Amino acid sequence: MSDDLFDKHRLLLIYKGDISALMLFAQQNSGSICFPQSLPALSTALEPEEFNAAKVSVHPSMLVNRINQLLQLDSDLLRIEPGFNEQIDAPGGIITVHMARFTLLDPPHRLMHSRDCRMRTLPELRGRMPAEMELLRRAYVKLMEG
Repeated sequence: MSDDLFDKHRLLLIYKGDISALMLFAQQNSGSICFPQSLPALSTALEPEEFNAAKVSVHPSMLVNRINQLLQLDSDLLRIEPGFNEQIDAPGGIITVHMARFTLLDPPHRLMHSRDCRMRTLPELRGRMPAEMELLRRAYVKLMEG
């Protein structure tokens, strides 16, 4: 799954139960939690004080629309989680990672399985590359505190 729109952007796809607080992260068959493609090797998460203030950027809703097309999802299944835009220092330049949340009442296990992806808990994702682990940590903090 490659797309020019995602040269400098990625999405985390998450599910959070409103009642149970169950939190699941979508994982591609390749093992990556970033969509539509994994982060390049040697990528590292930047600290907020290191973020590059970009003048021109892609609106996150465009990313969600494109992911919906790539994964053949209904247009109302994902919504951008406001306030989450983390920057990753990658060999080809800065990549901004946004988070999109499933709007379903129940976890989308079957749906994502049909897209060759899985919904995983945080402990199931241990051992990912350090940049992805840091993204997961920051996403977890954002969702639990926000």
